[in-house]
Amino acid sequence: MKGVVTCTLLLLSGVLFAQQELPERTFRATVNVVIAPVTVMTRNGRYVSGLEAKDFRLYDNGKLQDIRLDVTYNPVSIVVAIQRNTDVEALLPKIRQIGPMIEALLTGERGEAALVAFDHRVQLLQDFTNDGRLFKQALEKLQPGSSTSALIDAVFYSIRLLRRRPPDHRRVLILISETRDKGSEGRIRDALLEAEFNNVIVYTININRLITSLTKPAPTPRPSPFPPASRPLPGPAAQTPTNVDQLRGVQSADFVPIIKEIFTQVKSIFVPNPAEILTRYTGGREFSFSGLKDLEQALTELGEELHSQYILSYTPNNLEEGGYHTIRVEVNRPNLIVRTRPGYWMAAKFPEAGN
Repeated sequence: MKGVVTCTLLLLSGVLFAQQELPERTFRATVNVVIAPVTVMTRNGRYVSGLEAKDFRLYDNGKLQDIRLDVTYNPVSIVVAIQRNTDVEALLPKIRQIGPMIEALLTGERGEAALVAFDHRVQLLQDFTNDGRLFKQALEKLQPGSSTSALIDAVFYSIRLLRRRPPDHRRVLILISETRDKGSEGRIRDALLEAEFNNVIVYTININRLITSLTKPAPTPRPSPFPPASRPLPGPAAQTPTNVDQLRGVQSADFVPIIKEIFTQVKSIFVPNPAEILTRYTGGREFSFSGLKDLEQALTELGEELHSQYILSYTPNNLEEGGYHTIRVEVNRPNLIVRTRPGYWMAAKFPEAGN
């Protein structure tokens, strides 16, 4: 049995368009080559190396394509975008320790990385560099900000940085954040289109919301509108705010966020989150993060995947077929798991003027 993957993605080949919510206005761009990074793994999770172009078969809408396999190592350009609002304040000391791992596991000798931080603002802390010391120094300056987190706006900003990198570089966005957006002006659909059009693969290291609910600073309690003397106490006890709170059973722990997050977690099973959409339709992958060990393990696995990918490219031989195109990749080895970009949307090729 061959390893097979079937998928759909939003990258245009031939003619690309993204419909905006403006009356009768369409944006088009010409794209001649579809790029499909392919990860091949065994059933027990080991990456498969040593495959050649003849080992792959790629079908576009069921039609076999003439593919090219880039055998030379392509340098990688990475943007690491980190949520830094008050919700994740307790986790920032752990995140500040990943600087050396970015250089060793992800960028390599020829790669480069940039650092972006976001709360209600999106800020570039370090432009692209292959100097691990500069990245580490920028990471150490990561400080908590406001209470909101413009995740989708941070994705837009990161993609704009990546699209200016050399065309022979693989473009990767690593998003270390919760899986929810709190305050962005942009929309997830448009962010996904930007990622697809600019050949950006999105990986997310998802911060557990329950952890942030338990560790974020407690809000300042609102003062009681009733003076202490308005609540009579038994015996000779003085009517002070502390004594009144103790009698009423006021607790320092706030359990409302915990209950809220339990319901949010259940709801998210049925409603896709931005991280799931971005990774699924760009060919990336989701990881989880609740502590330093999880973060280090996620970066290790991510680095292994980036350096084990096969880069397939082709010019579709069915440009006249408009609409959704599905991609199916097969490997002529048994019992393998194949993962790639999901597919793409293509407008039919327009005839030349005068024909």
